[in-house]
Amino acid sequence: MKTARRLVTPAASARPDALEGSPALPAGRAEAAATEPRPAFYALELGSWRDYVTLLHPPYTLWHLSYVVLGAALAPAVHYDRLAAALLAFFLAVGIAAHALDELNGRPLRTGIPSAALWSLAAASLAGAVGLGVLGAVLVSPWLLVFVAFGAFFVLAYNQEMFGGRFHSGFWFALTWGAFPLLTAYWTMAERLEPAAAAGALAAFVLSLAQRGLSSHVRDLRRRALDLRGAITYADGSEEQIDRRWALATDERALMLLAAAAVTLSAAALLARA
Repeated sequence: MKTARRLVTPAASARPDALEGSPALPAGRAEAAATEPRPAFYALELGSWRDYVTLLHPPYTLWHLSYVVLGAALAPAVHYDRLAAALLAFFLAVGIAAHALDELNGRPLRTGIPSAALWSLAAASLAGAVGLGVLGAVLVSPWLLVFVAFGAFFVLAYNQEMFGGRFHSGFWFALTWGAFPLLTAYWTMAERLEPAAAAGALAAFVLSLAQRGLSSHVRDLRRRALDLRGAITYADGSEEQIDRRWALATDERALMLLAAAAVTLSAAALLARA
């Protein structure tokens, strides 16, 4: 295979800040956005309500919520009221608060959502998630507060890259967005952790590592790479030209399929318990 050339400049790697605090795209930025690659394969056209949908990172949010469902389904008994509360809490904390904080940290999705709105979404959603956790601690067990404190800390530490980015790594992503939701849901159902929870958490951890590896690769290609060109030379002498679209296709398809598989697997596990 011939060497593929990838050109990245500091200007290209910097996250755009032209949208900071702006409810709408400036005219020049809107024209540029029309020709630039979308910042994510699930990103909608920039502007209006579409920015808020993109902010949710829909396939990834559903993927992480599926670990909550799977954790509940693995428990000895499923309490559907507790499961509903856990899903809502993780949707608020991960789907909204974490992603709003991430967008504040350099506008990686290039949305035009005002900074004040992002801060409000993050604060209100995180407060709602913590409030649900505290309510669960009152109704179920005070030990649930340990999970609440851990989750709230990592929403801030990971997405704001606190402590010099110490917690912004593949390991911590897999632990907090993969294993942790599953363990929390299992404990909320059973009020204890058993071997099934450990095995499920390990599976969620490994899947999340795969997710981060694939998503980091495609994110760099979409948001940082200026160009990618090359060719594959096969044994029969034929050649296939490669470019950015070629490089993105397989990994993004894998991400979409893995997200769909995680959601359907968790649904199947829950239906088996019904």
